[in-house]
Amino acid sequence: MVSSVSTVAYLGLEARAVEVQCRLLPGVPKIVVVGLPDKAVAESRERVRAAMAAIGLSLPPKHIVLNLSPADLPKEGSHFDLAVALALLGAMGVVDAETLAGYVVVGELALDGRIAPSPGVLLAALHAAEIGKGLVCPAAQGPEASWAGQGEVIAAPDLIGLLNHFKGNQLLPPAPAGEAEEPARGRDLAQVKGQETAKRALEIAAAGGHNMLMVGPPGAGKSLLASCLPGILPSLDAAEALEVSMVGSVAGTLNGARLTRTRPFRSPHHSASMAALTGGGLKVKPGEVSMAHLGVLFLDELPEFQRAVLDSLRQPLEAGVVSVARANAHVTFPARVQLVAAMNPCRCGHLGDPALACARAPRCAADYQAKVSGPLIDRIDLHVEVQPVTAADLVLPPPAEGSAEVAARVAQARAIQADRYRDAAARTNAEADGEILTATAEPDEPGRKLLAQAAEAMRLSARGYTRVLRVARTIADLAGAEGVGRIHVAEALSYRRQAPRS
Repeated sequence: MVSSVSTVAYLGLEARAVEVQCRLLPGVPKIVVVGLPDKAVAESRERVRAAMAAIGLSLPPKHIVLNLSPADLPKEGSHFDLAVALALLGAMGVVDAETLAGYVVVGELALDGRIAPSPGVLLAALHAAEIGKGLVCPAAQGPEASWAGQGEVIAAPDLIGLLNHFKGNQLLPPAPAGEAEEPARGRDLAQVKGQETAKRALEIAAAGGHNMLMVGPPGAGKSLLASCLPGILPSLDAAEALEVSMVGSVAGTLNGARLTRTRPFRSPHHSASMAALTGGGLKVKPGEVSMAHLGVLFLDELPEFQRAVLDSLRQPLEAGVVSVARANAHVTFPARVQLVAAMNPCRCGHLGDPALACARAPRCAADYQAKVSGPLIDRIDLHVEVQPVTAADLVLPPPAEGSAEVAARVAQARAIQADRYRDAAARTNAEADGEILTATAEPDEPGRKLLAQAAEAMRLSARGYTRVLRVARTIADLAGAEGVGRIHVAEALSYRRQAPRS
């Protein structure tokens, strides 16, 4: 007799169906796991043996074969433990095989029989709901699984409790409904003294989802400005929160199995590797660009990152996804991020101050800024020169406007965009392309002439031209204008870096 239990293997944000098959054969007593298991899956036999001993069950003196089907799909992670245990118990006749057939099972087993949390439960729940089955998962992740919205969820604290539930001796309570965290607000723009141009650019970036680069000396407030951005961004809607939480689920970072309504803000150190930034590793996991999906990726000290690492962001910034290719897997993660970067103008940081600049100025500035490739710079919509803050700025009273007032204007602009793109794939102006961008962002005649002249004088690439249009459309939305005019194009051009002449 073959006992089968359904579970899943994770490939990016996709849950692939896996069937754990168990058969007891005559021969030398031994447990064999086949079907491309990794080290964690192969070790499940010892955790299962110990967990069964903890509840008073011993393995039969048989040759036990466990097959993870399909056999050519790599299996990674400890979440297969519970499915392996139930398949074995089904083969032993302890659990009814027909009962097990109606569930997808995930969970790690402790040596004392407890069912420990494992990453990816939300993805497994969505998969189970899609194929019309229930889900068996760890008790701590019951609220996370309930966000799938359909199907029965059995959140079991331990193996003996799960067996009693299946036998009808002591039913487990229904999994509690999932909770959503209240949106968290970062620093307030009222803390920023001066820097009116940078704050205006930050508002435009938030309203349209645009990438932004701030260049200025040390202590000018670049990091402070970036940390204020989450406070003026709109909260995630229900669909976006589910997308972000799916990434957190597979990465194992969901806080208390609760969905988050706060847009991610990730700030990796400049020593981060390519795998850390874009995803990968021996067991492919989402990188920082995917952990920041639908949120902000802040790269401070931009030229200090390895050039190859920065250039690996070029494709994700355009496509909104990152594909990690390995010999045994090809995994795709979402990466629809808003890039905010900050850098000093040169290595010493004081290029514009003759009293503090190093002896190599201005040559040091050209060398330092050349560490960031032109194609990456071309993908950044807003370039802002952040001026040093003087003592006179610091003694000024707090600004009249804080994050709340700016956030209200940003929300109005985002609402206009949501209505404009309700039948399109784009969500914000930064994602608009092709015919829809031409139809909605085409300037009036004076604006078209200015843009044509500027494109020639500034040597804008086709990508740069398109990004100027997108920024101009956002500026018009903030102003409540129906069309894009010359004044909107002029302001958008002021945030564009001019290509150097050869």
